Amino acid sequence: MNDIRMIVTDMDGTFLNSKYEVSPDFPKIYQELKKRNILFVPASGRQMSGITKYFGDIENEIGFIAENGGYVIYQNKEVFADSLSQNSIAQIIKTIREIPDARAVLSAKESSYYESNDQAFVDYFTRYYTKNEKKEDLTQHIDDSIFKIAVYHPVSSEEFLYPILKKFENEDLAIVVSGKNWVDIMNKHTNKGIAIEKLQKSLNISPSQTMAFGDYLNDIEMLKNAEYSFAMKNAHPSVKEAAKFEACSNDHFGVLETIKEYLGEI
Repeated sequence: MNDIRMIVTDMDGTFLNSKYEVSPDFPKIYQELKKRNILFVPASGRQMSGITKYFGDIENEIGFIAENGGYVIYQNKEVFADSLSQNSIAQIIKTIREIPDARAVLSAKESSYYESNDQAFVDYFTRYYTKNEKKEDLTQHIDDSIFKIAVYHPVSSEEFLYPILKKFENEDLAIVVSGKNWVDIMNKHTNKGIAIEKLQKSLNISPSQTMAFGDYLNDIEMLKNAEYSFAMKNAHPSVKEAAKFEACSNDHFGVLETIKEYLGEI
């Protein structure tokens, strides 16, 4: 295995266990990564604040990919930010309103925004979107950089959301199934793979020096930009097909187990 210079990992279903916990071994392993000049990069569909909260002590030392690649920072400096147009947002929100039980969240640089009065949904999504604000009408202009529209369905995003929303792929937008209940809508060339590429280029790190971990469809492009690509044991079948290797499940902290194996005795 080549010398690894960057390790990128998805968060939910990958780095975090089912209780949204970080392994107690992470601080020790991170110190070893730091000693060996290996950059650690969490990459998620979450908004930035929903990721950085897990890494408070080292936030200014590492890189972060948020919004499925729409927002990238390294050592607290912005590397990349990609905003949706107001026209696209208004069209999509109007379509979402016509889908029974669908709910929308606009994920932006400063906050996330929602219009739903469904308190159960609000209680659920605010676990992921820690900064949020209710708006009367999401089709109206919001003075913030909107990176992504996250759309929720309580039963199945693949079955009830994607077939209706995929028409927006004809308008230079990417429609990505990012979880059992979520579809993410972003600009067409926004994904975790492009985000990794931008980070790799800015830091002069090659795919052959990159290790990546993922579990869901929105991780596939990211895995393709890493020579050492791992699907979690609990991953979607398409992700297992795209990855070169498999790690044990997130509930067994497979990311850290794989990293420990690479690092050897620490």
